[in-house]
Amino acid sequence: MAHNEQLADRVREILAASTHAIEEKKMFGGLCFMVNDKMCVGVRANNMMVRIDPAKTEQALEEEGCEPMIHGGKQMPGFVFVDEAALHTKKQLQHWLKMALEYNPLAKPSKKK
Repeated sequence: MAHNEQLADRVREILAASTHAIEEKKMFGGLCFMVNDKMCVGVRANNMMVRIDPAKTEQALEEEGCEPMIHGGKQMPGFVFVDEAALHTKKQLQHWLKMALEYNPLAKPSKKK
């Protein structure tokens, strides 16, 4: 499954203005943006995965277009999918990227293989 290049460009532009420690990796059927060597957001074909404070997961799920990330039949606290339709404006996209960037310094680093 290819990622949405237009959405990836928009994410790239906003992240570049916020931080310089960005790395892009193809994974999970999309393009993942790593910030400070930690998974931050991932762009897929029709949605964006956002890593947020696990304590804010339930609150985030009440927002338009937000769905839980399910892995192995279990909900992953701190990971949500936001539908592309809920990311049309710059303000909408900035809202989710801000949540991801605020949590990033507290997030555990990804395990190196």
